Amino acid sequence: MKKFLKIFVASVLASALTVTSAFAAPTSKELEEKKDALEDQKQSAQSQVSSLQSELTQVLEKINKLEEELIAKGEEIQQATADLEIAEAKEKQQYEDMKLRIRYMYEEGGTSFIETLCSATDFSDLINKAEYVENVSTYDREMMNEYVATKEQISTLKADLEEDQKQLESMQAEYETEKESLNSSISSKQAEVADFDSQIQAAAEAVAAAKAEEEAAAQRAAEEAAAAQAAQAARSSAGSQADSGSSGSRNPDSSIPSSNSNSSSSGGGTGNTSTAQAIVNAAYSQLGVNYVWGGTSPGVGLDCSGLTQYAHRQAGISIARTSGPQGGGGKAVSSPQAGDLVCYAGHVGIYIGGGQMIHAPHTGAVVRVQSVYGSPWYRRYW
Repeated sequence: MKKFLKIFVASVLASALTVTSAFAAPTSKELEEKKDALEDQKQSAQSQVSSLQSELTQVLEKINKLEEELIAKGEEIQQATADLEIAEAKEKQQYEDMKLRIRYMYEEGGTSFIETLCSATDFSDLINKAEYVENVSTYDREMMNEYVATKEQISTLKADLEEDQKQLESMQAEYETEKESLNSSISSKQAEVADFDSQIQAAAEAVAAAKAEEEAAAQRAAEEAAAAQAAQAARSSAGSQADSGSSGSRNPDSSIPSSNSNSSSSGGGTGNTSTAQAIVNAAYSQLGVNYVWGGTSPGVGLDCSGLTQYAHRQAGISIARTSGPQGGGGKAVSSPQAGDLVCYAGHVGIYIGGGQMIHAPHTGAVVRVQSVYGSPWYRRYW
């Protein structure tokens, strides 16, 4: 029995030593290897972020360019539609005039031109009636040619409009694909990098800054040209007055136009909540308005950035026309309040609180209230 106990105790001790060895703390070498692995993962993630930052900037630029082209094409279609309506109204009026002319000729007895000439009493009367017949024929021919030309104009306008709409649909499909691809990348990478929103905003700000600089350069050039023209006009006027002996004088600087005070704001505003409420109220006033590419007409047709620009304008704030510069301007905020911009790659809306926004979604839809989706960032102009 004693021998059995000794064997049992020895077995228990051996088992205990085995368990202790199995759960022993990792060695310093293992910890170092783990640390190195973590550092490699960190560097890899940072490299991916840097690469994606460059990719985001390029894709955002492409999306912004596509949006500008879509807006321009939408404006062309709106103009073509208006031209078509005018031409069709003109055609209808010409048709009615022709019917009236034919009825008048019928009611007058349908006297032929030959009979008119034969009824002449003398040579002078014959010349007068021949001239009358020629004028009537010319008038009828001109009216017919004008009617035919109008019909051809309508046919051309319709064909151009159909082609423009096809191009718009193609561009819109490309635009939506780019947006979905970019927003998908944003969502997946946000799970890996905590501050990914700032990366997206940095890309948007870079694009907006470049756009603002281009617009500022164009405005400076226009002002310089206007100033030069005004100065030249002032010198010419002064010379004329000197020649006539006038003692009056004119300050040429008075003709130089001042810079536009309504240029797009890049600041964050004053934080006035009543201004923010005015933005929200303006957005609410457009609920149900049709989405129209290039639309800037409240109550008629708006696109996403047209809506946000209008809502801010009603609150006395001037912002850029397209979603790219809008999403890169103002002040970045992490906790949105009603009146802030909800920004996506190629899309914007007005935040109204409670996780909801008012926006103009896409062609075929209307301005509506919708829950904020995906991974937006927020900008404040009020």
